[in-house]
Amino acid sequence: MAEMQEPLSISMRKIARGTGVAIVGTLAAMLVGFIIRLIIARYGSGAEYGIYSLVIVIFAFATTIVSLGLNQGATRYIAFFRSKGDTARVGGVISASLILAAAASIIGAVALFLGAGAIATSIFHTPALASALKIFAVAIPFFTLINIGVAVFRGFDSMGQQTGFQYILFNLLFLAFILVVTLLNMTFAAVFYSYLAASIITAIALVLYSVKKLPQKFTFAAGTDTAAVRKELLLFSLPLMGTALLSTMMFWVDSLLLGYFKTPEAVGLYNAARPMAQIIGEPMSAVLLIYVPVATGLYARNLMAEFRRNYTILTKWVVSLTLPIFLVLFLFPEAVLNLLFGTGYTAAAPALRILSLGLIINNFFGPRGGALVALGHAKFLLWSIAAAVTFDVILNIILIPPMGIVGAAIAATAALTLSCVISTTKVYLSSRAQPLSRNLLKPVLFSIAAAFLFYFIFSRLTITLWMLPLLFILYYAVYAAAVVLTRSFDKEDIAMLLEIEKLSGVNFTAAKRILSRFI
Repeated sequence: MAEMQEPLSISMRKIARGTGVAIVGTLAAMLVGFIIRLIIARYGSGAEYGIYSLVIVIFAFATTIVSLGLNQGATRYIAFFRSKGDTARVGGVISASLILAAAASIIGAVALFLGAGAIATSIFHTPALASALKIFAVAIPFFTLINIGVAVFRGFDSMGQQTGFQYILFNLLFLAFILVVTLLNMTFAAVFYSYLAASIITAIALVLYSVKKLPQKFTFAAGTDTAAVRKELLLFSLPLMGTALLSTMMFWVDSLLLGYFKTPEAVGLYNAARPMAQIIGEPMSAVLLIYVPVATGLYARNLMAEFRRNYTILTKWVVSLTLPIFLVLFLFPEAVLNLLFGTGYTAAAPALRILSLGLIINNFFGPRGGALVALGHAKFLLWSIAAAVTFDVILNIILIPPMGIVGAAIAATAALTLSCVISTTKVYLSSRAQPLSRNLLKPVLFSIAAAFLFYFIFSRLTITLWMLPLLFILYYAVYAAAVVLTRSFDKEDIAMLLEIEKLSGVNFTAAKRILSRFI
């Protein structure tokens, strides 16, 4: 039982705690966001839900562009200069990020507002889209302020602000407004105004909080040092903007091309499957938020052995958390869609299965994008994503006309896999960090075999709503048993159990007694 006392490293403890906060916030946001989507999908027609989906896509592109990559660059540079003890440059990064993002977001908002009509009619052939785009254009500066504000706090290894404001407060406000809209039976346009109102209130709340709680004070005074920091930050962040834009494009291009080649109804159908599959990818996204500043600190102090170990362990934890979710979505897609969206959306089952496969593959490759940012390879990350997006667009153009949403799902999965291979290869060549280990692969193979056995049993039954939670619990139990039976423990797993016990106050004595027999 000596290993039971092995402490987590300081970096891993930061990642574990930050990821825990991020995952709680992400899951809460996903749950509320999912409820919002269900309400909107059932409140409006299929065409109206398709318009809502298209507006969200365009808004995501717009906010990505006007953020200039500073939502990642600010986090990285604050963490880097903090590790060097350079507080003056930390303040310079904060002020430069806010000034640059504010200017870009105002310009972007005006451009989208004035171009809304042309985008709606010339590109998507849907005139009703124009008024919704104008409403969302007003939200751009406020949403950008939220993005940059929480990025600054992440640079200080703090995830609570992103969880509290961007994930929870914003989504709860949006849900509250949507409920008012439905109860008062308002027009569908009120849905878009609800999004705007939630953005404004959240931005104001974050600003008021930051004035009192930001770990370091800063000023907007100009100077030679400030100008130098601004230039360095912008040059590093612009490739990250390109990367984020291309990543957003790869995430949404299937919906955009479905809207171009098919109909808003097809977009709405596809966007029942895509958010469900994205559940698998959210834990990795949560890991990246806190992983980047911590990994940057390790790189700045040349602690590469710890850098490599963290990379492998985090991959294992993310796969362990998401594999059971993947198995349920992959094996029972019709039941999930039918029970949550209704019988009209079961046609999206093949797309859900394919997208789920792509996202679990993504998790097996580990936090590769965050590692490249930490290592300073922003330009390589940009070009690798560009190659994947090009591949994605070509496949979508080829596959969507004959195959519809299934073709879009195949293109998205193939492009994501290509991106994984390219970026993971670069991470390995730069740091010798790699995602896979025997203690990851052994329980995965065991649990997949067991899961398919249970699938043949349950496929003969009609899956009801109360059975879905039981399926998730069953597959998590199967994976946990696989980890125990194959003795796939690392010292960090045991230390994490002790950390959770200490933080939660829950007594894990029985669990530790069982584990001690297999170590």
